[in-house]
Amino acid sequence: MKERYSFGGRRLPVVAIMVLFVAGVFAWDINEKYTGPKTFETDLAWHPDILPGYEARYVNQGMAFDGPCRSTIVRKKAKVPPKKGYLYIHGFNDYFFQSQMGDRFVDSGYHFYAVDLRRYGRSKEPWQYPFNIRDQKEYFADIDSAIVQMQRDGVTDITLGGHSTGGLTVILYGIDRGPRVPVKRIVTNSPFLGWNFNPFMRNVAIPAVSMIGPLFKNSKIKQDKCDGYAYSLLKQYDGEWEYNTDWKMIYSPPVTFSWVHAINSAQNEIMKHPDHMAVPLLVMHSSRKIDGCNYTPEFKTGDCVLNPYQIAERGAKIGKRTYVCAIDSGIHDLILSELPHREQAYECIFSFIRQNP
Repeated sequence: MKERYSFGGRRLPVVAIMVLFVAGVFAWDINEKYTGPKTFETDLAWHPDILPGYEARYVNQGMAFDGPCRSTIVRKKAKVPPKKGYLYIHGFNDYFFQSQMGDRFVDSGYHFYAVDLRRYGRSKEPWQYPFNIRDQKEYFADIDSAIVQMQRDGVTDITLGGHSTGGLTVILYGIDRGPRVPVKRIVTNSPFLGWNFNPFMRNVAIPAVSMIGPLFKNSKIKQDKCDGYAYSLLKQYDGEWEYNTDWKMIYSPPVTFSWVHAINSAQNEIMKHPDHMAVPLLVMHSSRKIDGCNYTPEFKTGDCVLNPYQIAERGAKIGKRTYVCAIDSGIHDLILSELPHREQAYECIFSFIRQNP
């Protein structure tokens, strides 16, 4: 009989214990316990958003594996009603707070929409473990709801954009829908197309966790207590942005085995069927990779989360009309880079849209 150990109330095989140790199980944790009722009592009407000038409404997404579930649509309409609209999907440990980005699209003649996905930001219910997922395609319903709203608002020319895990999701959405995809083009900002780990982690540890993920869905891998990225963003440290750190945490929470399985499966499906992407695709990435955990000024000059060279290599293989754009010294969320670099990112986006009417 193989030796087995207990972790988080589950009994796991030795290989899983090795994977957890390598991934940093002795790092930070959060209090996730909820003992109250799971009752969906959300007002689905439009209401003023937390961002001035924006409005939002919840969407009832029905019952999920952890109870009632919702997403949130945030929008800001252009003054002269255009037929063009941009839909933004955020990344992991994130939510939509980049009003400057929304304003930029509105000022350029687009209706702007964003989604806070289920279990994120505005959408998170108290009984939900933050950011958890079992299949990346669960987010398709959140995207579809926003697209239906855009169509009701008269938007017929839709650009779908996503950052990091949001970039992974919108690429998977395009590949899954193929020629039936209800958008004209897809824009990605540092999409999570591969794990930023050494070969052992990428080829052995992550596949092992992914394989047992459906069996041990709620077992968790704690994250290292790294502050480099958050400190490069937040105005209270060395950045220029303000956001809710209960929704976009300074230290990332532990991820579940099912989350690892969902991400790994989505990445594999994309690379297995890259030719299923039927619309033009923009893949943006930083020109520099930053290694490390704790903040130094160098964190403001490159991607400290993912490997931009891997993004470029994998992204170029997806679809038949793919544009790969390197942003000089951009950070992980290129739109939050210092001004000259985020301007380059905007130029890439708008040039891509103009070239693919």
